Amino acid sequence: MKAIVNTNPGRLEWLDRSTPAPGPGQVRIRTGAVGICATDLEMIAGWDRTGFPSIPGHEWAGTIDAVGPGVDPALAGQHCVAENVLSDGGEVGFEHPGGYGQYFLTEAASVQPLPVSFPMATAILVEPLAVCVRALRRLTGSPGLGAPATPALVFGDGPIGLLMVLLLAQAGSTDITVLGGREGRLALARDFGARRTLNYHTLGSDLTGEIKAVTGTPFRTMIEASGSARAVEAALSLAAGQADILIVGDYGHGRASFPWNALLHQELRLIGSNASAGAWPLAVELACRNEAALARLVTHRFPADGFERGFELVRHRDSRVIKVALDWSTVVVD
Repeated sequence: MKAIVNTNPGRLEWLDRSTPAPGPGQVRIRTGAVGICATDLEMIAGWDRTGFPSIPGHEWAGTIDAVGPGVDPALAGQHCVAENVLSDGGEVGFEHPGGYGQYFLTEAASVQPLPVSFPMATAILVEPLAVCVRALRRLTGSPGLGAPATPALVFGDGPIGLLMVLLLAQAGSTDITVLGGREGRLALARDFGARRTLNYHTLGSDLTGEIKAVTGTPFRTMIEASGSARAVEAALSLAAGQADILIVGDYGHGRASFPWNALLHQELRLIGSNASAGAWPLAVELACRNEAALARLVTHRFPADGFERGFELVRHRDSRVIKVALDWSTVVVD
């Protein structure tokens, strides 16, 4: 098989690899499409979690190509996504090879079937959608998508922030503000249900003061999806009494500095949510309901062997880019 292999810090290579055989309880996935995620860039640059060589790709969709012992053979040919965390605690696309490979293994128990008609390039968004579903469940305490208190402020106009807006609006939130930095994405946020959007590039150094001047009210719910420690600090200054602050960004080694009495005196709830455990069935259901909206997030598609063009767009933070998909359907192995 072919694979996009992370061979050294910052280096990806198009290489031949042995096609894996599924073991007991496993299925082999033939990758249909895989997304390039900001977390992939962190992994490829080099981190403590995985070494080299490795095969990234946790935002994937594909077809079950073969099944291992003890697995229902009827699963073969099923289009699917799957929860990436495996029984050993490692994740597909991180500790275990992922969708940057033409084939990879996962556990049959994790598989979530997709309709055959659902486009693979759109299905790569089920993984970030599942991240949002889990986070909103932690925020509201509802097994579904109960509407959080409004007004709500979403920091970040990346895929997670935009999906949060979509889900908040569908849950019944009518007063959503989004703070981001790219006008195309902010326009999409309005289409998804945001009442107002703010571009931080046009705001002055007093970020919280200018947000207050525009919105005129403290926020009951805030969702930090930008990965900015400064945004976490701003959230405390913008919070109404007994507000909820949901943290879903990736902060690396970043730290925030704020007065702890702000949490105490205003009785705020600071809620962290990581990954997507338990959220996949509902995420697939929501994806099927919102196929057209999710498709708008996939702004660029490249064949898998043209991955370098996709990475160039993502690394340079091209303003046109929301999500880049790599298509494996055109790759042929001799």
